[in-house]
Amino acid sequence: MKAPLPRILLCLLFIASTSIYSQSTGSSSPSIAQNTIGSDHHKILSAAVKATELDAVLENAGPFTIFAPSDAAFERFSSEKITQLINSQDKSELKSLVAYHIVAGHLTASRILRAMCRGNGKASFTTIQGKKLLAHLDGYDIVLTDPMGNTARITTADVNQKNTVIHEIDSVILPAQM
Repeated sequence: MKAPLPRILLCLLFIASTSIYSQSTGSSSPSIAQNTIGSDHHKILSAAVKATELDAVLENAGPFTIFAPSDAAFERFSSEKITQLINSQDKSELKSLVAYHIVAGHLTASRILRAMCRGNGKASFTTIQGKKLLAHLDGYDIVLTDPMGNTARITTADVNQKNTVIHEIDSVILPAQM
């Protein structure tokens, strides 16, 4: 069944508007580590990235797309659980959780929307953790769904870094039951 004309128009309009307003990337842009350290609402993500030593990978490799939960999203998930994971001697579960929020490649909002338009309203992305993340539109919002059925909305899109693009999300997404 073909997508109704309004969905096609919505895709085209959104792609055009995000292309116009996307920030350009460049080597003078701050890195993910520099940006999250200075952010008032990504302190938990910054601590998790450092604890797993993924900061070195994110600084020196890429490009990557990071679906970054805000501190409020981590607190709704469980501030006790995330603190336990960060302070644990075994960082494998924390690394799995953080890696599930990262996709290889530079996926701007317009690229995500193009993929959804080609996929009849849905797109699938493989995280560096190795699991799939599904994207679809809900009204004007891009919504991500994890294998557990949890959803997260992109609340701020296309924050470009040296070698990454960050999309802030309103919930923590999970690769498996935690």
